[in-house]
Amino acid sequence: MNIQELLEERILVLDGAMGTMIQRYKLGEEDFRGERFKDHAGDLKGNNDLLNLTRPDIILAIHREYLDAGADILETNTFSSNAISMADYHMENLVYELNYEGARLAKQAAREYTQANPGKPRFVAGSVGPTNRTLSLSPDVNDPGFRAISFDELVAAYTEQIRGLIDGGSDIILIETIFDTLNAKAGLFALDQYCKETGQKIPVMVSGTITDASGRSLS
Repeated sequence: MNIQELLEERILVLDGAMGTMIQRYKLGEEDFRGERFKDHAGDLKGNNDLLNLTRPDIILAIHREYLDAGADILETNTFSSNAISMADYHMENLVYELNYEGARLAKQAAREYTQANPGKPRFVAGSVGPTNRTLSLSPDVNDPGFRAISFDELVAAYTEQIRGLIDGGSDIILIETIFDTLNAKAGLFALDQYCKETGQKIPVMVSGTITDASGRSLS
């Protein structure tokens, strides 16, 4: 049974936060670096998505905890796995691999639990975060017309991320924690273009961040 058919029968439960679960492990710089990145310039502690490569055991364990708690859908550990955010760590070249491995790990856990209980299939939502740039707002209060990134640049970054997530086994793409609706539009446009080019049809979800009591997003 696919996810659309299942949603017509019952509510599906999404997992919870990844970052706070990672914090419980009290990881040090060496955990983030691993052997592969031991000589990388700059600090890597806090780059949670890098753990897909250096501590996959921890990411798998967290996925399994959420499945044990009853989650139907696992989010991949790829919130910041885009070229824009990874530029902070000089790791833009790892974007595809981070997303592929993030999806593969979640898919591995989901498949294990589905096989153990076929009556409760589990799914993977490829997490596409908002990046650390906004299309609608200027970061310079003295220049309201300035933009730190263009729509096309954001689409290109999202497309690269989406490709890795889908190749790694994501069942759904989750455009998540959106604070700027134009960023969301770029993500949805990137997915739509990717699906048209590849002939695939991927379900999509969007989650937004509401910043005040009147129900508005930041932009």
